[in-house]
Amino acid sequence: MPLLRLGVSLQPRWPLDDGTAVLRAAGHAEDLGFDHVAIGNRLLDSGFGLDTDPLVLLAAVAGATTRLRLLTSVLVAPYYPALVLANQAATLDVVSGGRLVLGVGTGWNPDEFDAVGVPVRERGARTDDHLAAAKVLWAQRPADFDGPFTRLRAAHLGVPPVTPGGPPVWVGGRSDAALRRVLRFGDGWYGTGADAAEVTDVRRRLRELAADSEDADRLTLASAQFLTPPGIPAAAPAPGRPLGGAAPTAASVAHDLGRLTEAGLTACTVWLPTAAEHAEKAMEWIAAEVMPQLTGDGPPGTI
Repeated sequence: MPLLRLGVSLQPRWPLDDGTAVLRAAGHAEDLGFDHVAIGNRLLDSGFGLDTDPLVLLAAVAGATTRLRLLTSVLVAPYYPALVLANQAATLDVVSGGRLVLGVGTGWNPDEFDAVGVPVRERGARTDDHLAAAKVLWAQRPADFDGPFTRLRAAHLGVPPVTPGGPPVWVGGRSDAALRRVLRFGDGWYGTGADAAEVTDVRRRLRELAADSEDADRLTLASAQFLTPPGIPAAAPAPGRPLGGAAPTAASVAHDLGRLTEAGLTACTVWLPTAAEHAEKAMEWIAAEVMPQLTGDGPPGTI
């Protein structure tokens, strides 16, 4: 059975008068043995969570840690011109020593699309264009590219990535268009709140949509999952079924993770809908109560 890499989202609303709190939490996650930390992408105030640029914040996390992988969960690709996206991601890949995983999606928030001047109806086409251009820029020097929104001639990206071909890309979404995007541009699929049956269904659909089943089988399957550990107050309701059910225990959380692993999930980001002051305690509960129940001889944070 493949190993499950367990990470944690750094999404609580960290205090503005202590800008290093999130960096301390990331260092604590590394000390506890998590595989990765994740940051989402919001441009406008959502009312809950850390509404920052994920590439900027993860660059700071890279400097505060040594081992953790750094996941954008997820970066809205249409917000970033292709050249900017490619250069920022390559920069973070370099300064982190190749620890970046670029989770991307098409986005959904009409207010943010209006604010950046991008028509929301173009989000899918722009995501395809930007990912295709970034892949060319990461792999070729000089790079030529002709797309509906990006044109490059003999372009030399400002900084080449240290990861050959660029950082791994995990593409979000469950529609057929999203899964085709995974196959065209991705190294993995990234879901949100997917249960074992949904992961199994995504695996099946990827194999059906792929020209060659081996192209689907090469992909990482990953998902964000929600969890409020017992005894820790939730700051917001989970947007989907939490790991372990409504009243989770260490055993029920480990059981759900085992089911996801059996279905083919190989990376799981635990999203904690807690206030910032409880985030480290929540991570400690997972490390102390859940991780010991997970089997495997892999690196820290793995089943």
